[in-house]
Amino acid sequence: MAALRRLLLTAPQTSLVAIRCASKKSGGSSKNLGGRSPGKRYGFKKVDGAFVHAGNILATQRLIRWHPGAHVGMGRNNTLYALEDGIVRYTKEVYVPPPRSTESREVICHLPKGAVLYKTFISVVPTTEVGSFKLVTML
Repeated sequence: MAALRRLLLTAPQTSLVAIRCASKKSGGSSKNLGGRSPGKRYGFKKVDGAFVHAGNILATQRLIRWHPGAHVGMGRNNTLYALEDGIVRYTKEVYVPPPRSTESREVICHLPKGAVLYKTFISVVPTTEVGSFKLVTML
């Protein structure tokens, strides 16, 4: 019984191995980059008079800056793309909002007297490409 008591009451043996702690604080990640993120590259991709194939992207935009004209489609993220092969044309047209719309109540009231609103449309005039290689058209 005394031997059993000695085993139970004896203190556990400690090891003399040294534990090493870090000498410097670990570098945390920065949550805010502070405007150093790369740009989104919005803007027009094809200029007026350029030949495009069907599916080519004509312009990328966050808000609707350019409107789709003839033979031009608009994606879910307001990207304008060509629906047919042809030449790109940019046109400005006078915009008159409907009389009882929110645009006429909110925008037109703040404009000076005699001001005119314009919308820029991107259209594709369907034509065949001139001066292309015969092998390319065979594909």
